[in-house]
Amino acid sequence: MSLLFTRYTLSSPNGPLVLPNRIVVAPMCQYASTDGLANDWHLMHWGNLLNSGAGLFIIEATAVTKKGRITPNCLGLWDDTTAHALDDNLKRARRLAPHVPVAIQLAHAGRKGSSARPWDGGMLIAESSPDGWKPSGPSAIAQLAGEPPPHELTTKDMQDILRGFVQASVYANDMGIDMIELHGAHGYLLHEFLSPISNQRQDAYGGNFEARIKFPLEVFQAVRQAYKGVLGMRLSATDWVDGGWTPEECADLSLRLKAAGADFVHVSSGGVSPQQKIPIGPGYQLPFAKMIRQKTGLPTIAVGLITDPRQAEKVLVDGDADLVALARAFLYKPRWGWEAATALGGVVQATSQYWRCLPREAQSIFGNVKIGMR
Repeated sequence: MSLLFTRYTLSSPNGPLVLPNRIVVAPMCQYASTDGLANDWHLMHWGNLLNSGAGLFIIEATAVTKKGRITPNCLGLWDDTTAHALDDNLKRARRLAPHVPVAIQLAHAGRKGSSARPWDGGMLIAESSPDGWKPSGPSAIAQLAGEPPPHELTTKDMQDILRGFVQASVYANDMGIDMIELHGAHGYLLHEFLSPISNQRQDAYGGNFEARIKFPLEVFQAVRQAYKGVLGMRLSATDWVDGGWTPEECADLSLRLKAAGADFVHVSSGGVSPQQKIPIGPGYQLPFAKMIRQKTGLPTIAVGLITDPRQAEKVLVDGDADLVALARAFLYKPRWGWEAATALGGVVQATSQYWRCLPREAQSIFGNVKIGMR
C-alpha cells in the first residue's frame, strides 16, 4: 500500500485531526486582495485546491496586522471585516468540495513588507507612495543594499504584534479552521528575529541563540494558550549564508517548540538574505526535515521541489518526513493528487461532478465509484 495515501493523525489539545492522506497543499501567496479582504479570486482558488486530492490545504500567508502584509495586495486577518470576508469565502469554497481539513498560515512580513507584487518587480514601495508604509523589523537593517532601513521594533511594538497573532488565531478558531501554522521562515518577521543577519538587537531579544528565539517562542506560547487546535510553525532550517541561522539551531528551536506544545513543524529554508547560495535541486531541503524529525520526534512536513508522485512516496518510505507538501506544482497541476493516486494506487476525494473524467472501465481513484451513462 502507498504510504502517501495512508491516513495520518495530528494531535492537539482539542483532540486528533485525521488527514485522509499525507499530501499537503503548501501556503502560496496570491497577492489578490484589496485591504486584506478575501474575494472571488480566493473563492475560486480555494475551491480548486480543495478538489485537488490533497489531504490538507493550507491557506496562504495571512497578515495579522495591516502593516504585516508583504504587499498591499496580501490577504489579512486583523479585524472583524477581514475575518468576515475570509470566513464567507472559505465557507462557500468548502461547500463546493469534499471535506478536506483546512489550515491557515498566520504571518507578519517584517522588514520585507511594503513590497510590490512579484510580477511588478517585488521591490520596496516607498513610504511616500499611497500604497506604501515603513516596514519594521528586529533591527534597523535593510533587506537590500540601498533601501532605507526598517523601523526597529520597540518591545511595545512587539507586544502589539503578538496580540495580532493571538487575535488572528481566535478568528481562525471561530471560523472552524482546523489547524494553524505560524510563519517563521523565508525572511519574514519571526525568522528575522531568529537570524543574526537581521537581528542585531542589544536588548533581551538579540545576541545569542537564547535571546534570538525569545520573541518567536513568546508568540508561539501566546497563540498556544489561545488556540487549542493543531498548531505548529514553518521554519527556514538554514539561511544558506555563512554566519546565519543554522540547521542545528533550527532543530534546537524545534525542540523548544515541542516543549511549548507544538504539534508539527514544517521545514523550509532561506529567504532572509540576498547573499544566500541555495543548491536548488529536487528535494534539496529533505536532509533538514529528516534531521529535525529524528532529533525532535515532531510530526514533520517536508517541502521543496517535490513534484513527482514516486518522489513523494520515497520521502515517506525513507523516513525524511511524515507529510509531503507541494506548492507551485499544484498551480501547474491542480489535480496533482489525482495523478498521484493513479500512479500509486491510492484513493482521493472529489465532488461527484468530476467523477466522469475517468475511463468507464477504469479502477476508480474515487473509491470504486460507478458512473452510469446512456
